[in-house]
Amino acid sequence: MTEEKKIVQGKMEIAGVVGPLWFAGWLFTIGYAHLALGRAILAIVLWPYYLGSALG
Repeated sequence: MTEEKKIVQGKMEIAGVVGPLWFAGWLFTIGYAHLALGRAILAIVLWPYYLGSALG
């Protein structure tokens, strides 16, 4: 019996786009909100909150 292996390409394409976009958003938030080192590290998880509070 011959096994056929199928390669799913959709997941790799999404992961290849979302990761750099998330990283760019995180860096933008650090610069725009003028976050110190401690808050910049916390912004790894909470960058939308910091961006919203800086814009609000």
